Amino acid sequence: MTDTRSEIIPDLGPVPPRRPTLGRDFGRLWTAAAFSNLADGLGRTAVPLIATTLTTDPLAIAAIGALAFLPWLVFGLPAGVLVDRFDRRIIMAAANTLRGVAAVALAILTVTDQLTIWALFAGVLVFGLGETLFDNATNAVIPALVPHSGLDRANGRVQAAQITIDSFLAQPVAGVLFAVALALPLWLGAFGYLVPIILALLLPAAAARPRRTSDETRPAAPISTRTALSYLWHHRYLRALVIFTSVVGSAFSFAQAATILYFLDIQGVPAAAIGFVTAGIGVGALAGSLVAPLLVDRFGRGAVMLSANLLAAVSLAFVAVAPGVVLAVVFYALMAFAVSTWNVPWGALRQLIVPGDIFGRVLGVIRSLTWGLFPIATLAGGLVARVDLRLPYVIAAGVTLVATAVAARLILAASRQTGPLPLRVSAGAEAAQPNSTSSS
Repeated sequence: MTDTRSEIIPDLGPVPPRRPTLGRDFGRLWTAAAFSNLADGLGRTAVPLIATTLTTDPLAIAAIGALAFLPWLVFGLPAGVLVDRFDRRIIMAAANTLRGVAAVALAILTVTDQLTIWALFAGVLVFGLGETLFDNATNAVIPALVPHSGLDRANGRVQAAQITIDSFLAQPVAGVLFAVALALPLWLGAFGYLVPIILALLLPAAAARPRRTSDETRPAAPISTRTALSYLWHHRYLRALVIFTSVVGSAFSFAQAATILYFLDIQGVPAAAIGFVTAGIGVGALAGSLVAPLLVDRFGRGAVMLSANLLAAVSLAFVAVAPGVVLAVVFYALMAFAVSTWNVPWGALRQLIVPGDIFGRVLGVIRSLTWGLFPIATLAGGLVARVDLRLPYVIAAGVTLVATAVAARLILAASRQTGPLPLRVSAGAEAAQPNSTSSS
């Protein structure tokens, strides 16, 4: 009997290829980042709230946010050097040990009624110092555990975990715990830093050092920070995009300098409910993280990144004129959606372009130039907020809109970036040599 199965089964066309899984090792990294973000979120909400019990000056409250980013200006480059030269698993563990000790110290000062605003400032600096190491190492490890085709998904999942835990778990819980006892969020945050220490040490050997690809040439001499600086300087496209990111990121920091006071004083939100307000904002941020990889697949990185900045500018303007807390949260959530939608392809773009051997140092340079400006912008926003708590949002909206219009062609070119540039270091000189296909 003739087999007729091929005749009665309809031809459904070619089966679409399955996307490769991100793997168990990425799962460990993701979990480590998730617990670290739990601790970060608790501190991010609790510390400004604790500060309001010590002072009501908008500039002092803004200083809390400014000091959180100051280590990126001072320590961003050394952190990149450490990430490239030493075992990245050890660095992640050490960074969270440092932050855990700081959280315990602040909790002890709080329960013994010896806490001062200056102790809070010092604690925030230590948290920021640990963040430069942990986040830099986390970003550098992802390309070693995930294939290039999975970078957008991996970055999206890491950011989604950050937003989900930070906004929907840590911040609401921190607000409630703060209402019960000032030190409770700090104690829980210290525990949150403990788990990633263990998980980081369980990562495979591939996470310790950068994974080499076939188009990367092993240098004949040790790679220095100067190599990373030279690489970024000679890569015209990446350099220009970093400048744009610095301007827009500073505008966002300027706008958010007095966010706590904006919701407390302008919108009349009780202190214990601040975490629930930020959870509402986190809905937009989470949606952006989850949707961004799909949008990139459909429309390309450039179009998605451009649209995200335009939406952020419009949303900031509407936050300033929001007549009530509900609309203020909605517009703030749209801004958070836009920022998250930008962050996913921007993170993947950096990982795609920069060779693994110098990724930590290049990222350190980038964040020193971008996040290093945030303290200045945040303090400036705090000064402007003394005049009107809504005014920083108006100014930031204008700056973001103008910067995006000027850099529109630059942003759209993100879709044409093809892959890592080879790094070549000779015995007598160091130079980064971008090729024409990846540099504009």
